[in-house]
Amino acid sequence: MVDRMLTTVYAGIDCYYTERLQRYGSTPRGVDWTCSASQELRFVQLMKLCDFEVPFSLNDVGCGYGALVGYLARRHARAEIDYLGIDLAAAMVRRARPMWRTHGWATFITGNAAPRPADYSVASGIFNVKLDQSRRLWERFVAVTLDNMHATSRKGFAVNFMLAQLPSSHHARGTNLYRCLPEKWGRHCEREFGSSVAIIDGYGQAEFTLLVLPKGMQPWIYERARGRDGPRIPLPPTCGPNLRHGRA
Repeated sequence: MVDRMLTTVYAGIDCYYTERLQRYGSTPRGVDWTCSASQELRFVQLMKLCDFEVPFSLNDVGCGYGALVGYLARRHARAEIDYLGIDLAAAMVRRARPMWRTHGWATFITGNAAPRPADYSVASGIFNVKLDQSRRLWERFVAVTLDNMHATSRKGFAVNFMLAQLPSSHHARGTNLYRCLPEKWGRHCEREFGSSVAIIDGYGQAEFTLLVLPKGMQPWIYERARGRDGPRIPLPPTCGPNLRHGRA
């Protein structure tokens, strides 16, 4: 059931990204990223959630034209993934289906939330552009989306946000971008879902990624030990300055 207060938010998102797609096509700029390197840098952080050594299902919320499918096909070609892309913009879904039709493990639908449970869910960049919505209404959209992702993710979900730069830009006045501090939504997920939360930052962008997992679980994060095809070694929870667990 669609939250009535969010009807205008969903309509605005649909209109905005449909226009971007018409202007720039199936490219990173078509979903408001500057380039493919920037886009895929976010995928790297989000996919630290997943254990690629075992088959898994994945919901991609706000999938756009399905760029994550191409990333997974290149970087994790041997992984067994049941992928479902969900996007508010029907134009995006119409573009994604023929674009990835040879990838039988990928399906796309139009909607504002995943209709099925999956092992993992991810969302990249969907909270960044709040258009002309009030901060209060946009944060309701964020909260409802996180709640839906939690409800449909068995092993966890990952999302990213633009980082507020204190003190002057904390409320991002005069801009259509939404920025916040990691603690705001990290604590929300701890409190509302009883989840364990890892914060990833320091990867060269003014943003952060949240990995949200069932209480007591740790994310699978791998490094290649010997080149591209070398064995993957799980890092310990204290794997470096860019991964923080719980409240910072």
